[in-house]
Amino acid sequence: MAEFKEAPAGASALTQATVWLENRFPTAFDAYRVHMSEYYAPKNFNWMYFFGSLAMLVLVIQIVTGIFLVMHYKPDAATAFASVEYIMRDVPWGWLIRYMHSTGASAFFIVVYLHMWRGMIYGSYRKPRELVWIFGCAIFLALMAEAFMGYLLPWGQMSYWGAQVIINLFAAIPFVGEELAILIRGDYVVGDATLNRFFSFHVIAVPLVLLGLVVAHLLALHDVGSNNPDGVEIKAKKDSRGIPLDGIPFHPYYTVHDMLGVGVFLMAFSAILFFAPELGGYFLEYNNFIPADPLKTPAHIAPVWYFTPYYSMLRATTDVMVNWLVGLTLVGGVLAILLGGLSARGKVAIGIAAVVFAGLLKTFDAKFWGVVVMGAAVLILFALPWLDRSPVKSIRYRPRWNFWLYLVFVVVFLVLGYLGIKPPSETGTLISQIGTLFYFGFFLLMPWWSRIGEFRPVPERVRFQAH
Repeated sequence: MAEFKEAPAGASALTQATVWLENRFPTAFDAYRVHMSEYYAPKNFNWMYFFGSLAMLVLVIQIVTGIFLVMHYKPDAATAFASVEYIMRDVPWGWLIRYMHSTGASAFFIVVYLHMWRGMIYGSYRKPRELVWIFGCAIFLALMAEAFMGYLLPWGQMSYWGAQVIINLFAAIPFVGEELAILIRGDYVVGDATLNRFFSFHVIAVPLVLLGLVVAHLLALHDVGSNNPDGVEIKAKKDSRGIPLDGIPFHPYYTVHDMLGVGVFLMAFSAILFFAPELGGYFLEYNNFIPADPLKTPAHIAPVWYFTPYYSMLRATTDVMVNWLVGLTLVGGVLAILLGGLSARGKVAIGIAAVVFAGLLKTFDAKFWGVVVMGAAVLILFALPWLDRSPVKSIRYRPRWNFWLYLVFVVVFLVLGYLGIKPPSETGTLISQIGTLFYFGFFLLMPWWSRIGEFRPVPERVRFQAH
């Protein structure tokens, strides 16, 4: 047993209480030192590093508001919509709690998208942080599942029909699709059984997984250390005490630093919350203020904005696009054989693979491949640490054209999101198809384009200017 510490003579009551608690719960104090006061983060963090702490803040907002909503919500198809109206109209401050939760869902995705974007441009997924990135992508997947299941709970028109459309996509999976769709719904149609299942997963199962992944994400990050805008490993240069020369304690420096981001975020969050909680129908669709009616289909069904880039890719996968993919596969195989400098065995393997993949594309219908494309658009993020072959991490030291390539990627993603909200059209479908090909080309061709160009020398220590 460790030796007990003694409070100094004449110590304040707070100091005595702290010593008393540390003697009886040393693990908590050790964790505080490891992850806060003695965790050395790079001193050159910029404003883009606010989004990790903001994601934690929004997670707390969602959990706390969700607890209060569950006190009054009834997961029953006959009373779910009425219980939400009861929360909005009769529960004291219920409208505020509900709007905090609905606005918080969109805020969560905004913050997470920006957090992932920062990781992409500064190479925070590169060695030795591959596992940190993988846990982050798993959090993103869990967050999507949590949001999708929570979206059904208000039992409005768009909740009902959106769930109907998305669940029916699973029926397109060959051999097991129909059974899988029935398993998810718990019935042959979206109904009371579906609502109860989604409620259970939204309130209990997925949040537990989400919290576990968040803990794993943070532990993995603190084991290898944080990246920085220069992509320089601060642990490579230490003083005689073993402290990184370019590191500063996370607490109090970055806890105070993050207060600026929290303050700005809460001002923007409150402005939307009090003046435009629906945000023109993007955060809360107007059709969702109408009770679910299985006999009346809305004129246009679309998911919430944070799913629409992937929904747009789903709709872009038509028979015409599948034929184009067949052609591109065969042309790519021929070019690889002619120009790849492969051995005879390698050429045969490439040729067989191209023919087999082209055959698979024509075997299953476009709806199935749309589901595959939508899922692959998320899953491909997990492979990013192994797709990027650049000799440097940060975009600061990559060729200047990389900046414009990443900017085009963002624009394409936003355009796909916008088109996913709008009703389908020939022009919109064509743009979505081009955007989908660019999205996957960005990642699949990364092993090639990330290595070309003139790279600038990376400094031995981080660049930092006090501000």
